[in-house]
Amino acid sequence: MRIAIVDDEPLSRELTRALLGEDGGIEIVGEADNGLAALALIADAAPDAVILDISMPGKTGIQTAIELVPQDIDIVFLTAHEEYAVDAFELGAADYVLKPLRRLRLAKMLTRLRERQAARRAGAPAPIATPVESQEEDVFWVPVRTGLARVSVESIQRVEAARDHVYFHTADRAYLYRITMAELESRMIAGGLIRAHRSAFVRPSAVRGINRRGKVLKLTLADNSVVPVGPLYRSQVLAAVTGAIEE
Repeated sequence: MRIAIVDDEPLSRELTRALLGEDGGIEIVGEADNGLAALALIADAAPDAVILDISMPGKTGIQTAIELVPQDIDIVFLTAHEEYAVDAFELGAADYVLKPLRRLRLAKMLTRLRERQAARRAGAPAPIATPVESQEEDVFWVPVRTGLARVSVESIQRVEAARDHVYFHTADRAYLYRITMAELESRMIAGGLIRAHRSAFVRPSAVRGINRRGKVLKLTLADNSVVPVGPLYRSQVLAAVTGAIEE
């Protein structure tokens, strides 16, 4: 895959070049440090994809991308700015990556690009791009009526399963997101939540009360919701919430 790098920060270009160089299937066709130079480079080298910064002198990355939309090229935005994600995906961006670029996030980006290019070669529609979580894997970009909402794992008080979706409950509202509980588990645990039963994760610090009637255990959370605790999770829930391991 032939890729052009466009970024006005020399160190950022160097890092991107070095990480891409670790993949034997990537050829870097050139680099540019502004939008006008990027358009000239792309016209001359005809890369398969461009990695494009947003904040640059002259033409911004968004303005540059608008001129590239009619061309047969995949655009990946690599930026320190979260707030342009909606604009980027409305332009048909293949991906939107927050700096600094890291190997795990790069691998996801390249997988997306290869899937899109394979579809193009087969004459099929390119897969619809949606935001991938940040490289720190503590943020979800959740579709809402007005665009996309940034929901950090740290802000989530509980998670409720809803078939092949989940509800992320924060202090302010609930967000519906397409992902399974199994896919979420490692990230929720890493983010400080615990499994209460097959269909729920809770944040121990959000628990305001524990109701125990025989073997039935229920948690009351700060938002007044009540979460039942599955038998398999009783001991770990009590240990996490109260610090006391059930005998």
